[in-house]
Amino acid sequence: MKISLVHDWLISFAGAERVSADILRIWPDADLFSVVDFLSDSDRTHFLGKYAKTTFIQRLLGAKHRHRLYLPLMPFAVEQLDLSGYDVVISSSHAVAKGILVGPDQLHICYCHSPIRYAWDMQHQYLRESRLDSGLKGILARWMLYRIRNWDHRTSNGVDFFISNSDYIGRRIQKVYRRDSTTIYPNVAVEDFPLVSEKSDFYLTASRLVPYKQIGLIVRSFAGMPDRKLVVIGDGPEYARIKAQAPANVTMMGYQSFEVLRDHMQRARAFIFAAEEDFGIVPVEAQACGTPVIAFGKGGALETVLDGVTGMFFREQSESAIQQTVSDFESNFVADPVRIRFHAEQFSSERFRAQMKAFVEEKYQQFISGKL
Repeated sequence: MKISLVHDWLISFAGAERVSADILRIWPDADLFSVVDFLSDSDRTHFLGKYAKTTFIQRLLGAKHRHRLYLPLMPFAVEQLDLSGYDVVISSSHAVAKGILVGPDQLHICYCHSPIRYAWDMQHQYLRESRLDSGLKGILARWMLYRIRNWDHRTSNGVDFFISNSDYIGRRIQKVYRRDSTTIYPNVAVEDFPLVSEKSDFYLTASRLVPYKQIGLIVRSFAGMPDRKLVVIGDGPEYARIKAQAPANVTMMGYQSFEVLRDHMQRARAFIFAAEEDFGIVPVEAQACGTPVIAFGKGGALETVLDGVTGMFFREQSESAIQQTVSDFESNFVADPVRIRFHAEQFSSERFRAQMKAFVEEKYQQFISGKL
C-alpha cells in the first residue's frame, strides 16, 4: 500500500495529533498532508521529523497564530491537495481533513474525532462563546457555518469507512452523515503515567482554560466546599477571569511541565472532569495513575470511567451536582488504584496501533479483491 495521512492542521501536539502521530508509527513511509503545518521542533519529533505538504493557507498572513480565521477557506484549500498517487488515504479529521478528493480506485478511511462541532450541534454554543450570536457579524458567521455544514455532509460521501474515536462520536456520525462507523479508542500513553497508590488530600483538574471545559464551574463548586482543596493546572483565555474568582482553597498553578502535571495527577485524591468531551484523554491518564475520576456523566467519559469502580458521575453541569458527588465520593467510594490502573490499560497506544493496522489492512484487502 502507498499511504497518505491527512490531518486538519498541525499547530500543537494535543489529542488529535497524538492519534495521527501513532498512525505514522504504524506506516512510517506514509506521506503527511495538512492545511497548515507550524509544529515546533520538539512536537515534530512525534511525527518522525516529517513536514506536511500544506495548502496555500500556510502562506497567508497570521496563519500560524490565527489559523481558525481562515476556516471559511479551508474546504476549498483541502480540496487542492493532490492525493491521486496513493492507494490508501487516511484522514484524521475533526474539521476538514475528510473532505480531500479521492478517486474510485483509492480507499479512503476517516478516523473521525468528531463531525465539525461548531458547525453542527454545538453551533449555538460556539456563537455565544465567540460573541457572534447577534449583529451583522453573527449573521455572517451563521451563513458561513451553514455553507460548511452543506460541504461537510456532501464530502462524507467520499469516505469509504468511518472510524469513530468513541461510541458517542459514532452516534454523532450516524446522526450527521447517516453513516455507520467502527469505534477504535484513541491512543493514551498510559506507560507515561505510572501507578501511585498513596494519595494526598487535594482534588485536581487540568485542562486548557476555554469555556466548554467548565473549569470555572469546578472552581465555583469548590468555593462552596471551603474545607476541600482543589488544584487547577492549565492556561488559556479563561485563566485571568477564573483566577480572580478563585477562593483560598483553590490553587491556580497555570501552565506546568509534564512532570509537574503527572506528579499532581498521581497524588490527587480524585480528578475532576466537567466537560462533555468526545473521548477525553486526560481522565484516562489520571486512571493510569490509579487516581479515580469524578466526571460529568455524558459524552466519552461514559466509556472511559466505570461508575463506582474507577470513578463516579455527576449528571448535570451544576455546582450542586458536583458538590453532592464529591460528598458521595468521600462517603461511599472505595478506591482500588490497581483496579483503576488495569482499566486504563485497555486504552494503550499498543492496543490502538494493533486495531488500526488490522482494520486498514483488512479493508484494503477487501477493496483490491473487489469484495467491498
